[in-house]
Amino acid sequence: MENLPIKHASGLACSGEIWFCNFSLLLVNFKLHLSDQGMQLGSMESSSLQKQIRLASMSFTVCKELEASFSEDRTCKANNGMDRIFSGIQPTGIPHLGNYLGAIQNWVRLQEEYNSVLYSIVDLHSLTVPRDPPYLRQSILDTTAAILACGINPKRCFLFQQSQVPEHAELGWIFGCFTSVPRLRRLPQWKIKNASQNNEGNVGLFTYPVLQAADMLLYKSTHVPVGEDQVLHLELAQDIAQHFNKKYGKFFPMPRAILNSTKKIKSLRDPAAKMSKSDPQKLATVSITDSAEEIVLKFRKAVTDFTSEVTYDPDSRPGVSNLVSIHAAVTGLSIKEVLHQSVGLDTAHYKMIVAEAVIQKLAPIRNEIKRLQQDKCHLENVLKAGAEKAKELAAPVYQEVRRLVGLQ
Repeated sequence: MENLPIKHASGLACSGEIWFCNFSLLLVNFKLHLSDQGMQLGSMESSSLQKQIRLASMSFTVCKELEASFSEDRTCKANNGMDRIFSGIQPTGIPHLGNYLGAIQNWVRLQEEYNSVLYSIVDLHSLTVPRDPPYLRQSILDTTAAILACGINPKRCFLFQQSQVPEHAELGWIFGCFTSVPRLRRLPQWKIKNASQNNEGNVGLFTYPVLQAADMLLYKSTHVPVGEDQVLHLELAQDIAQHFNKKYGKFFPMPRAILNSTKKIKSLRDPAAKMSKSDPQKLATVSITDSAEEIVLKFRKAVTDFTSEVTYDPDSRPGVSNLVSIHAAVTGLSIKEVLHQSVGLDTAHYKMIVAEAVIQKLAPIRNEIKRLQQDKCHLENVLKAGAEKAKELAAPVYQEVRRLVGLQ
């Protein structure tokens, strides 16, 4: 059997420079190639497969060894004006703690590290789920207020509403004409969400990843902050860019993943599931506008186990480990430092320590959200100004795409 190529969607190597390395991303791509060949990771008798795994492991080792020496170079590259960040968030209203720690907090850091950053309220994506129009309009403003309150600075990035830049949808249509139905059917997110809708998912849900690709590539983005569940969607964007470049000449860059180091925040009532606004259990999710009393109650009721010691083992102790992850994320400490500070504490006491840390982190954000929500005009102006700036970048790219494909 021929050797299977391992795609370095993580940006392991790019013109001899190390951009980003994440072993889990390598494995995701490796699994995808095996899946395409109708094989399973459980069958590893082939020496060829063993060789591929060794190569992946060697790549990971090399990256870890070089990471420190390249950190200074990455900072330099990020500030030379050539790199561009793009990321989006659906307008679901006020974010929860998982949204903040898993995405928005990372956005705040990236806007200081990169010179060209675009963050979008992706309202077109939100239409894949039926929403009441007044609710959607208010959710767009609430999400904007929350993002600004968390530290996003319109002077350091372009913050805009996706639908106010029509080139997103238009480029999405063109990309859809280059993307096969079988390619989209293989994506796990479609399978899961379609199954949850009794296999009657709408076309928008099916082509969601194609519009995501247009979101990224419309600005010739080089780096995209993504969660682990979106890695395969990023690879689709890379495939679309590669196909376009092969057909029309090199035009789009290959967007690279930036994975957040913060562990995925889990439900406080079911640590096997991620924290979600749609969770029917009211005590499962912490909103970033929750009062101190609400936060204390939710953490006091958080599911742990019968062992009182505070340890970190996501597999055997997911509940306590989730608390440790939250504690580390809101304080900026490492998991190891959090555990060192928690020696001798029982989980009941530790829950209150985590609750207090969350309260301290969210209090100023909650107050700023309330202030911003009183100024609807300001929020609308921020989005309008951001859209105008985004259009200045998007228009020439889209016009060139039109020319290349023969529309003008």
